[in-house]
Amino acid sequence: MCEEPVARVARRSRPLWRAPHEAVILLCSGRTFRPAAPVALLVGTVLSAVNEGSVIINGQVGTATAIRIGVNYIVPYLVASTGYLMACRTPPDGTRDDAHC
Repeated sequence: MCEEPVARVARRSRPLWRAPHEAVILLCSGRTFRPAAPVALLVGTVLSAVNEGSVIINGQVGTATAIRIGVNYIVPYLVASTGYLMACRTPPDGTRDDAHC
């Protein structure tokens, strides 16, 4: 019997933070891009199709519509980034449950 090879996954270091300003620094430095970008791409596309689909299809995309489409991608990115960072927060007392991060 052939067994499938076990994939070796290198575990990347998780972005640990305590104070909110540290989370903002991690967000701005791109540490949340890899986990948050696919979520933002999927959710932003669905939101844009539902909310702005008729305007896009009719070719009437103006500045306001373009801004709304951008927001459709930015908001899910920020929500996914926040969820990712919340799982990696180190409490002020220094104790942390590594099972989630």
